[in-house]
Amino acid sequence: MAYEPDTIFALATAPGKAGVAVVRVSGSLAGQAGQRLIGDLPLPRVAAIRALKDSSGRRLDQALVIHFPEKNSFTGEEVLELHLHGSVAVVKSVLRELGNMAGLRLAEAGEFTRRALENGCLDLAQVEGLADLIDAETEAQHLQALRVLSGDLGKLADGWRTKLIRAAALLEATIDFADEDVPVDVTPEVQDLLGQVRLELSAEIAGVPIAERIRSGFEVAILGAPNVGKSTLLNALAGREAAITSEYAGTTRDVIEVRMDLAGLPVTMLDTAGLRETRDHVEGIGIAKARERAYAADLRIILVNPGEFPDFEPREGDLIRIAKADIHVEDEKAVSGKTGQGISELVKDIADSLSERASQSGVATRERHGKAMVNASASLEDAKSVLELGSDHYELAAEELRSAIRALDSIVGRVDVENLLDEIFSSFCIGK
Repeated sequence: MAYEPDTIFALATAPGKAGVAVVRVSGSLAGQAGQRLIGDLPLPRVAAIRALKDSSGRRLDQALVIHFPEKNSFTGEEVLELHLHGSVAVVKSVLRELGNMAGLRLAEAGEFTRRALENGCLDLAQVEGLADLIDAETEAQHLQALRVLSGDLGKLADGWRTKLIRAAALLEATIDFADEDVPVDVTPEVQDLLGQVRLELSAEIAGVPIAERIRSGFEVAILGAPNVGKSTLLNALAGREAAITSEYAGTTRDVIEVRMDLAGLPVTMLDTAGLRETRDHVEGIGIAKARERAYAADLRIILVNPGEFPDFEPREGDLIRIAKADIHVEDEKAVSGKTGQGISELVKDIADSLSERASQSGVATRERHGKAMVNASASLEDAKSVLELGSDHYELAAEELRSAIRALDSIVGRVDVENLLDEIFSSFCIGK
């Protein structure tokens, strides 16, 4: 007898008072649950208004109901969606009624999406894209997540896989007919296929760090001597009093972080301790931490007083600005957090720099994607080296190709990902 998964249900929208609340039911008993609540189900995938009643016939709500047959839903199972009035009391009563039905239980976190994966409606990369889409705060994160959710990474991996399977098949055919005269030397075609995949993998691997930054956020550090106006500048960029400002040097002892949306990109601005020689142990710790975070940041804004040089070696692309433009001479590179002079130009320069980097991102967005592609590329490099030794070593080359294929299959969840699933789905809310 085949195992029949439980029918699950949950609130799919955010809890609390709202205009509309969506309750989702998925599983073989979804249709029966709908019939008990509303009577006759609407036609498949056709929204209809129905009155919801409990087991005693008491009216619970009037809802928009949609019924999705098996294989025609998000999870791949039979699904019922109830679009209720967003009253806390209404939602509670409907969930209570569903919970009283035999064979139904409340869904766990991420269980709807997990079923979509298990039923082949999504691959693992798309699941990660969905998680990123839910968490997206900026336009860049939104667009990047949509690309992954749409299956772009899976299509890339499938394309690479197809070429490598072709290459492996050519080698296997030669091995199978080793005792016969094979008129065609397959090595050139196999080398060509490997070269194509390695080239595409290299381009995608190079874009992973940038794609990860779009997911997690770029860091921009504000550096300079004590009392040069770093905290005032941070407050101006943030549009609020995020950091304490004072005429006394050394006010900032720790790194202050402010998250913001800059030209559609997620950016964390870092206000750091003033760079100077000090005997104050606590301030010294702050300065050391400032230098450490500044070196690790994606971009640095270095504030200097007129005629001074920064106490920090600028890197390529760093932005140097003359501080306190409201006090000092006019200069196109001067900036003032108090008056706003030069702020818009500074924001544009930051956005232009980070946008240029963001344009270099690929479809792969996570560290595990990068590791899988690096492993595949290494196996292809080994296969190339073995092929150069001649047809007597085709079997070893074929094994390296199989290793590369397994690495690429892990991207979309075909192999070696069971240990990842609990961690991935725990990040989803109940109802998703």
